[in-house]
Amino acid sequence: MKKQLGLLVSMAVMMYTCQAVSNLHPVILIPGNGGNQLEARLTPDYKPSSLVCNRWYPIKRNKEGWFRLWFDPTVLLAPFTTCFAQRMTLYYDQDKDDYHNAPGVETRVPHFGSIQSLLFLDPNLKKITTYMAPLVESLENIGYVDGKTMFGAPYDFRYGLAPKDHPSRVGSKFLKDLKDLVEKAGNSNGGKPVILVSHSLGGLFALQLLNRNKPSWRQKFIKHVVALSAPWGGTVDEMLTFASGNTLGVPLVNPLLVREEQRSSESNLWLMPNPRLFRRKKPIVITPDATYSAHNIPQFLNDIGFPEGIHPFKTRILVLMDQLEAPGVPLTCVIGTGVRTAETLFYDKRGFDEQPEIVYGDGDGTVNMLSLLGHESLWSNAENQTLKTIRVPGVTHTEILKDDGALGEVVREISGINSQFMFVENVNVQ
Repeated sequence: MKKQLGLLVSMAVMMYTCQAVSNLHPVILIPGNGGNQLEARLTPDYKPSSLVCNRWYPIKRNKEGWFRLWFDPTVLLAPFTTCFAQRMTLYYDQDKDDYHNAPGVETRVPHFGSIQSLLFLDPNLKKITTYMAPLVESLENIGYVDGKTMFGAPYDFRYGLAPKDHPSRVGSKFLKDLKDLVEKAGNSNGGKPVILVSHSLGGLFALQLLNRNKPSWRQKFIKHVVALSAPWGGTVDEMLTFASGNTLGVPLVNPLLVREEQRSSESNLWLMPNPRLFRRKKPIVITPDATYSAHNIPQFLNDIGFPEGIHPFKTRILVLMDQLEAPGVPLTCVIGTGVRTAETLFYDKRGFDEQPEIVYGDGDGTVNMLSLLGHESLWSNAENQTLKTIRVPGVTHTEILKDDGALGEVVREISGINSQFMFVENVNVQ
């Protein structure tokens, strides 16, 4: 009798496993800022600033002239850091009210729809440029397959979005491509709604996708959003980036060599501290002459020597910051906690060309806690909105994609979402 019972249990487990694998909700991975490969090609309009940056660098390119712009290890060497920064720089055209590449630089995002450009930023340097590879492997272990039930949505992370009444050629195209990918993934999997899994900035794009589509579309095509390290309210770290440049932990790089390029990034401007979440009287940057909070960022941009950022910030970014509507689908946020995170920056008389003294607070090392928990303060009272927060102590902003404990939480959450689906299906079948 015990053997028969054991056999029945084993068969039930096998049947459930097979059902779960064959009935997985498709997953779409949306990376964060700098979280996928980016390729470039130089045209005759490209004007190098030095012999080092001539059109023949780098030598390695395909037959059509495309080469990897991000991540390129030569960025670690000072002469080439300048070349990299010039080719990555965006320009805001106030007459056209939109951003564009540097003259003579064409860019493209490889492998849209696949997870290939999200695994490693440089496939030749897998150990030091690993990005979503551990997360993808964890999802593969529960049955997900690239191109069938698992898809990637890489994008040109330098560009952001704009309010509906402003042009945003690159960002708007990405949202359209992402929407098409969601529908394709769902339709190719028997009409099952999709689980969006985002990291960092990818969470803001996912939210905009949902906010810009009707509730009926969301209910049909989106099952759940799992947002990892989402900066709902921006981050103080961006104030440091704009003021003094930020090496993002990359060794040997002079932050001043990349500061202008980082200031030009539309997405970096989008990640400035959001006045809706950062208190008006809370000082973020303190100098001998002025104090700046999230509520006087235009003055901050002017005083650091970047007045050209004021107009797009006022007309494009602030509106986006104010339009953070509830996603309208179940949302789970997985966040790191208990990691020292920049909270207040102190500059002395030497000015913004020097790195500041930093007072730290709680967060994931990049995003402040009040921003990581922005979903709770923004949408906890929203009608028909399900929110869940999973805290992973001691895990940083990027380690959340690699840490075994964090990945275990993510996989359990996604498995649970699929199990809910299976339970409902089994009930319906009966």
